[in-house]
Amino acid sequence: MIEVLEQFAPHQEELRGRLIRCCVAVLLTSIVAYLCKDELAAWCMRPLYLAYPQMGKLVYTKLTDAFLSYLKLSLLVGVAAAFPYLLYQIWLFIAPGLLEREKRTVRTIVLWASLLFLAGAAFAFFVALPRMLHFFMSYASPTLQPMLKLGLYLTFTARMALAFGIAFEIPFLMVMATRAGLLKSNHFRQKRIPFYIAIAVLSFLLTTGEITATVLLALPLFALYEAGIVACRMFGSRRNPLPDQTTAS
Repeated sequence: MIEVLEQFAPHQEELRGRLIRCCVAVLLTSIVAYLCKDELAAWCMRPLYLAYPQMGKLVYTKLTDAFLSYLKLSLLVGVAAAFPYLLYQIWLFIAPGLLEREKRTVRTIVLWASLLFLAGAAFAFFVALPRMLHFFMSYASPTLQPMLKLGLYLTFTARMALAFGIAFEIPFLMVMATRAGLLKSNHFRQKRIPFYIAIAVLSFLLTTGEITATVLLALPLFALYEAGIVACRMFGSRRNPLPDQTTAS
């Protein structure tokens, strides 16, 4: 047991160092986001006013609500802004166990993963969110006036963008699983129905049970899953399989 711990000690030090770098990156980006909190809040509220022009000002009912709302928004924006760097640190931690030619693909992998994350966040903000807000605000009437809280709305908007961004990483994770030899390239094609069910459940959980948001998230994820199957065929089988022990001996 002691020998195992001693062998794992260098990896613990490296993991600790990379976690510290990730925390510092998120902290710095969150500070920058907090300095621009008014602009970020106005940008997040723009779809709401477009969906319901009669909306007045958002409210907060506790003294600390506004501060905590801006703090949460800044943290979520900070995580999103630091995402490429976080992914880069994760990849560098895994890289020592990979082949030399696979290490050279780190820039391409980080680039594609970052683009997928940004595409998911953009899809949430420019496609899904306006339709969701238009649907929800359609219940307003002369006898039913919406009075939205600042904190709940900003958290909802940032959470949706973050959830969509993470969910759009499906093709990237599929290719990484096949390249690492964890799964075969045809595994996702054979297990399509169970994964479709898992995507539907994941969409339901990420959107906290809102049916409209669940549908808007699940449909592009189904398309991304199919794109991941194609990507696994093209890029997922580059690592040479390990020789069989019986044949080697």
